[in-house]
This record gives sequence, C-alpha cells and structure tokens, in this order.
Amino acid sequence: MAFETYATYDGLALGALVQRGEVSALELLETAIARAEAINPKINAIVYRGYDQARTAAAAFKPAGEPFAGVPLLLKDLLGDCAGMPTRFASAFVPPMAAPADSYLVARLKRAGFVPFAKTNTPEFGLPPFTEPKLYGAARNPWDTTRTPGGSSGGSAAAVAARIVPVAHANDGGGSIRIPAACCGLVGLKPTRGRNSLGPWVGDIMNGLVAEHVVSRSVRDTAAALDATAGYVAGDPYAAFPPARPYLNELAGGPRKLRIGYSTATPYGNPLDPEIAAATEATAKLCAALGHEVQEASFDVEARTLLPAFFAVYGAGLASTIDTLAQLTSRAPRAGDFEAMTWNAYQAGRAITASQYLIAIGALQRSGRAFAAFFEDRDIWLTPSLGALPLPVGLINVDDANATLADPRIAAFAHYNPLYNVSGQPAISLPLQVSKSGLPIGMLFGARYGEEATLLQLAAQLEIAQPWHDRRPLID
Repeated sequence: MAFETYATYDGLALGALVQRGEVSALELLETAIARAEAINPKINAIVYRGYDQARTAAAAFKPAGEPFAGVPLLLKDLLGDCAGMPTRFASAFVPPMAAPADSYLVARLKRAGFVPFAKTNTPEFGLPPFTEPKLYGAARNPWDTTRTPGGSSGGSAAAVAARIVPVAHANDGGGSIRIPAACCGLVGLKPTRGRNSLGPWVGDIMNGLVAEHVVSRSVRDTAAALDATAGYVAGDPYAAFPPARPYLNELAGGPRKLRIGYSTATPYGNPLDPEIAAATEATAKLCAALGHEVQEASFDVEARTLLPAFFAVYGAGLASTIDTLAQLTSRAPRAGDFEAMTWNAYQAGRAITASQYLIAIGALQRSGRAFAAFFEDRDIWLTPSLGALPLPVGLINVDDANATLADPRIAAFAHYNPLYNVSGQPAISLPLQVSKSGLPIGMLFGARYGEEATLLQLAAQLEIAQPWHDRRPLID
C-alpha cells in the first residue's frame, strides 16, 4: 500500500480493508516499516525493531472479524511486554532480555487483530513528562523537532503523529498518555483505574496511579481499543464497573446536555501561557455552542500535601521496581547504571519507611476524594492539557547531579493531569486547538469514575464540530 494512502486511514479503516481482502496484513506492515525507517532518524521514536517476528505473524494472519485486523502496532518500552521482544524501561540497568509471554493488555490487543512490530522510546522508568533517556537519546516532536513529544509515552505519540501507525500503546502514571497526546496533536484517554488489567506480572503499580491504554488519531480508534482491552481479570486488585454497552457504540448517539465546568487557573499559582488560556476559553465557547451548560469552575489543589505525598509514592514505587529487577537479573543497582534523576529518586524512595509510605497513600486518597467530590455538581471539567507549549528538547537535564522529578518546571508543565491518577477518574486530551506557531494545543476533559462513555461521546461530538484529521506535521 502506498504510504500517502495508508496515512489517511485510522486503525479501524485499515482493519476493514484487511477484512475485505483489499490489502493484506503483511502489506500494511511493510508500509509501516518503510515509513518507520524513513522518518525515525528525525524523531527517534522507535528504539527496538522486531520486524522479522512481526513479518512472520503478519504473513500468517487470517482475518476473522477482528476490529483492527492486521493493523501494525507499536508498543512502549515500558510495561508493553510482548513475547520475544525486550522491555528495558529505557534503562541501561535492564538487559535486553526477551519477554517470556505477552502481558494481558498486549494479548488482548493481538486478539483484536493488531500486529506489534517495534518498541517506542520513553524516559528512563517513565519518570519525567518528556522523553530524553540516555540509553536511547531524545525523542522529538514531529510538529517541531526542537521540542519534546512529551512523556512518558513520547515515542508512541511521535510515531502516531508521524503516521508510522494509527494507534500505539501508551500508559499513564501522572499524565503520560495525555501529555504526549497534547504535545503531538492526538487523542489520549487515560481510562478509569482498574479498567485495563496490568497483569500478569503486576496487579498494581504505585497504589493505582498507573493506567494502560493507547494514543491514536481518532476518537473511534480510542473507543474500539478500549473495547478490546477492558475487563477485569481474576486476581486484579481493582475492578471498574463494566460499561453499559461497547464504547464504540456510544459514539453514535452523541452526549446528553452536559454540565461542563472549565478553568484557566493553574494548580500551583504559576502563570498560564496566554495563548493556552485563550484556547481554553475558545473550547468552552464551542461546548456552549453545542448546547452544553458551561460555567467557570476551579479546583483548589492543596499542593503542600499533594506533591510530597505524590513524590513519596513515586519514589517508593521506583525503588520497588528497580529492586525487583535487581533480583531478577542478579545485578546490584549502582549510580553509574542510571540517570541522575532516576538515581536520586531511587535513593529517596529507598529511604521512605513503611509508615511514611502509608501516610502518603492516605494523603493521596484524601486528595482523590476531594477531587471526586468536585464532580458532584458537574459532569465534565475542562482545562488545558498542559501548562505550556511542548518544552524545548534539553531544557531539563536528567543527568544533572541535582536533577529531581520535583522540578517546578515539570509540575507546571504537567498541569492538572496527575489529579486524575490520584482519584482514578478517566480523562481525555483532544487536539482541538493550534498555537500561532502551528503547535498542537490539547484540551483536557475529565469525568467521574467509570464514565469513559461520557468522555467519548463528548469527544466524538467535538471531533465532528472541530475536526483535526486533516492536520499533519510537515516533517516529510
């Protein structure tokens, strides 16, 4: 298939072509590989190539009603375990060992017809919201290669924006789906806690902060991917109540009249980019024009409590991950094996006592309850996805001796995203606005626990009212 034709289709449309016999899974894969090899030197999105393994799978693929029949897929080098491919967490400490089996999520994506063929760039252990690991080098934004594609799913987002694939695996522990989606002009849904299983290797990551899903170019791909992956697996520590009907079916009817609150305030008192504030106001007016009840509404973040608790849980979670990997690989962690930001966070995490960890969990739970209560009087909360336009590559040096995840520039950039990880609520970033310089400006919509359907209905309505499909980075 010619690339220019391939690039116009979303994942469901490509799958339909394979179902009808108009193109084969192998033809789609070869187109994706050719695009990857042509564009990756400019964006550094792909860090491991499993081409031969994928070619074998694509050649044997026979469509049998799968929604994404034969569609090429990229997996993030963090939790995206695929049998025969390594997962290195973008860290020199982790050897390139092939995973012995698929994660539950990857297995479900394969059953939906996807053909994984490579791994994408991510920051070391997924820590900061930009993708510049020492092991792989910086990923770059296709819209402006001097800027970040975000993180931690930055490689996945850059690859989708550059039209290597229509859908790519992503995960989110503090904005890591929504931030890259906003940077790269994509749809990025963080599902409700427990919607997608993290098994079989883990049941929970950092007390429920982490959620798995994808980034995509269309709302319907995001919905159909969630249909393919969602569902409780016996032994999971969390279970989101099941949807009333398939998410893809929810897109047809449109949303009811929604009560939408919006805010251009910032969580920590830092000034918001005027261009982003104006974009938020414009989005609020669009929602009102579509018949929704829109009112300004702000949530007061208790930063003195929330931030230390969040970093304590992140540090302890990182320490647990590294110490587990040390046991599996029989390697003792040393400073030289890690970036300075990672090592500093690891040392801080190891110093946290069990009591301090549980106190931090309690503080996050109280914050989560307060945030959830904020939605009692509204269905949706609209804010900018980010506190700034995509950051310049190299702005924050992860290997500076004093590098810390608590850098105020990181908190300001991440904006309100981590709140949804704390509460477990779903949130979606949509590429509704564009800066004067041509960079995407994402708009973040959050809903109550378990109400992905409401978000997807609204997203589909907005996608029709203010479509983004014809926007494409001029990187060729």
